[in-house]
Amino acid sequence: MAVVTGASRGLGAGLAARFAEAGLALGLCARHEPPVPDGAAERAVTAAVDVTDPDAVDRFADAVVERLGRIDLWVNNAGLLAPIGPLRDVDPGELRANIEVNVLGVLHGSATFARHVRSRPGGGTLVNITSGAATRAYAGWAAYCAAKAAVDHATRVVALEEADSGLRAFAVAPGVVDTDMQALIRATPPERFPSVDRFHRIREEGAYNSPAWVADHVLGLLDAPPDAPVVQRVPDEPR
Repeated sequence: MAVVTGASRGLGAGLAARFAEAGLALGLCARHEPPVPDGAAERAVTAAVDVTDPDAVDRFADAVVERLGRIDLWVNNAGLLAPIGPLRDVDPGELRANIEVNVLGVLHGSATFARHVRSRPGGGTLVNITSGAATRAYAGWAAYCAAKAAVDHATRVVALEEADSGLRAFAVAPGVVDTDMQALIRATPPERFPSVDRFHRIREEGAYNSPAWVADHVLGLLDAPPDAPVVQRVPDEPR
């Protein structure tokens, strides 16, 4: 059974669809209640959840467990790119929202899942969606780069703290996936995001990883070897 946050569209919806194809029961949440993948209605729980509210995340997990049983895989996918632009110019409210969703949302989901794993026998797999922006600085993405760097290191901490419970924690950068976030990037003027041409070239070349490709990599982590790196990037999908 897998939980996916930010499952209403983009990568999250793609992960949910692929997990359903693989026969997993699903707990799906987002700011707006996400759709149920085709054929999964009898084994899915969906809800509108604010991941910045730890109590709401806990309540969602409880509802999923009550309906579907133990959670084996938890994917913290919910995230924001905005604000885009020089840090000196960004709106403080947007800056706060980015950190609250991208960092606190991941921490809340990780904590909820860690408590769940310790509440029952057996281990579990935690996947926090990160980005190459965690290690590559982009002018105009101060909040996003900082948040993803925090996700990487927080995941390393969770892996250490929860090893004795059997919880495996991974920060997974999916590569470039053609989502609404990519459309937002391409629509940003160069004065706010100087690297925008790179993302136009990626679109022209079709150099994307599909959500299904990313999902298969995530599913592979359920049987990852003991020495698998905590922070990793999904390989480029063959074209």
